[in-house]
Amino acid sequence: MTIRTTTPNLLDNPPIPVQAKLAAAWTSFMFLYIYVDYYHLYKPGAIDDILAGVVFEFDISPALMTAFLALIAIPALMVMLSMTLPARVNRATNLVVASLYIPVTVFNAAGESWDWASFYGLSIGLELLLLAFILRSAWAWPRTPAVPAGSATTDLRQGLRQ
Repeated sequence: MTIRTTTPNLLDNPPIPVQAKLAAAWTSFMFLYIYVDYYHLYKPGAIDDILAGVVFEFDISPALMTAFLALIAIPALMVMLSMTLPARVNRATNLVVASLYIPVTVFNAAGESWDWASFYGLSIGLELLLLAFILRSAWAWPRTPAVPAGSATTDLRQGLRQ
């Protein structure tokens, strides 16, 4: 009888930078956002309304299409901005944009019948969970401890300046 004395190899779980978490969350948000709009086209009467020149209660116009483009472009740009902005600006931008998208996301259910509650409830719920994750990640952004005066690092910097 042999006794196994080795332990199984555990998978490494390195820390993920906040910027990568935010970019991944915005990417997931964008997939949901776009697919919810796409699947909405399968709703009976949606294509007829579009062909009649109406979306929701609004006449299709260049201004409406520009507003729709802006609503899609902002989260799409947040993917890139989350990876490239400096930490302080990045944190503030994510907090502001995610906060502003909460009412935008909830508005998607306005005027819908209860027959579609499961579709809109699930899609809006998932989008709100992602926005909450973005807000939490940005809010809890790790801080670098301040270097106290007279520390070895400060002394080293002063020695290099001389």
